[in-house]
Amino acid sequence: MSADKRARMVEWQLRRRGIEDERVLDAMGRVPRELFVPAEARECAYADAALSIGEGQTISQPYMVALICEQLALHGTERILDVGTGSGYQAAVLAQLAREVHTIERLPQLADRARERLEAAGYENVQVHVGDGTLGLPELAPFGAIAIAAAAPGIPQTLYEQLEPRGRLVVPVGGGRGQRLEVAVRSPEGPAVVHSVPCRFVPLIGAEGFGE
Repeated sequence: MSADKRARMVEWQLRRRGIEDERVLDAMGRVPRELFVPAEARECAYADAALSIGEGQTISQPYMVALICEQLALHGTERILDVGTGSGYQAAVLAQLAREVHTIERLPQLADRARERLEAAGYENVQVHVGDGTLGLPELAPFGAIAIAAAAPGIPQTLYEQLEPRGRLVVPVGGGRGQRLEVAVRSPEGPAVVHSVPCRFVPLIGAEGFGE
C-alpha cells in the first residue's frame, strides 16, 4: 500500500508539477516517507503538505524535498551537507542520490529520533551531527553540495565557503512575509545565484540565521 502511495505521489505531486530528474523521482519513490513522520500522522505521510514533527519543526512537503534535490544536480559521487535534519527524510532521499551525506540538527532530541529512523531504514551512508547548522561542519569540508531546509536571511557565508569549486548550495531566502528558494554555485567571482520558486519554510536558527 505504501509503495502505491509513493507511486501516486511521484506521478501527481512531482512529475506533473515539473520535477524532471529521473534519479530524484526514483529516490522519492523508494524512500518510505511514513517512517519519518510521527505515528499519529502516518495516514497523512504522502499528503501534498508539510507535516508537524514536534519541537516546532516540520517535515517538508514532498514537492519541496524533490525540488531541492533536483536543484542540487547530483551525480552520485558527492559528499553532501544537509542542514536541518528534522525528521531525517530529506537526508534519506539525498542518501539515494549521493555517495555520502552528513546531516546536522541543532535540537538533540530531533537528531536522536532521525538517527534511529535512518538506521532502521538501512541508510548506512548518512551520519547525523548535532550543532549549529549555519556554521556547517568545517572539519569535513569541502562538500559537493549543501541543502538547507530552513529559511535564512541571506546565503550563509560560512556554508558557502564550505562548498567545493562549482559546488551548489540550495537555501530558502527571506523572512516571514515571503521566501524564495535560491541556488548558489561557488565560483571564483563569488556566488552565482539563480532564483527559483516561492516557498515557505521554518526559520533557520543559528549564528548565521535568525539568531538563537
